[in-house]
Amino acid sequence: MSGVAAFELDIPTALCIGFALSFLPIASILSKSLIPASHTRNRILFFWHAYDALTHLFIEGSFLYECFFSYTSIASGVVREPFFLGYKDRLYGAAYGSGPSARLWQEYAKADHRWASADVTVISLELLTVFLGGPAALYVCYLIYKASSPRATASVRGAAKAKLWLIAPALATAELYGGFMTFTPEWLTGSTQLETKDPVYLWFYLFFFNTLWVWVPIWVLWEAVKELRTAFVTAETATQGKKRS
Repeated sequence: MSGVAAFELDIPTALCIGFALSFLPIASILSKSLIPASHTRNRILFFWHAYDALTHLFIEGSFLYECFFSYTSIASGVVREPFFLGYKDRLYGAAYGSGPSARLWQEYAKADHRWASADVTVISLELLTVFLGGPAALYVCYLIYKASSPRATASVRGAAKAKLWLIAPALATAELYGGFMTFTPEWLTGSTQLETKDPVYLWFYLFFFNTLWVWVPIWVLWEAVKELRTAFVTAETATQGKKRS
């Protein structure tokens, strides 16, 4: 979509990018503090799900806040149905806010224009992401912590691991579905709401920030497959051993 100025790294833009990336070191510190160094895979899993939870709850949560509480009044009849929240004389979205979170989403909306307004499809996905995905990621972090704790008993670690490999792949599947439903409508309509001409908006804002929620969930699913395979092979081997004895 044309009409958007080329990327310019001014102070407000740098602050927005810095805030969006700040959860990476926070998640890293938490993973190194709470998960033993001997549990390398669990550290990576914890790091990702901590970053996932922080992003969903604080960054995407702020998007919902802007959609429901930031608006501008207009003449009744200008907006066509359906009316967001039933208001015929209001336009909602980050574009009409003035605080830090509004500026954050105004910046990202330079790459994907849907995030400046109250796009009902995006909002519907974000409601699930913020209120289900975020808490689920936090719970996965807790399960990883319990499964990695040297102070926990074997039964506690085993129970945490069983729950972990049930919830983590379910969350990963939901992340992939959310990404599919966010971008497939655009691809099917020629990416009319995406700014694909500027390389920063295309490769940094759109590609980097969004494909994290593609590659990592795919890896989580792969690890879940390996865990299930190991569990079933172990159980089958034990069953065969009992029969022979």
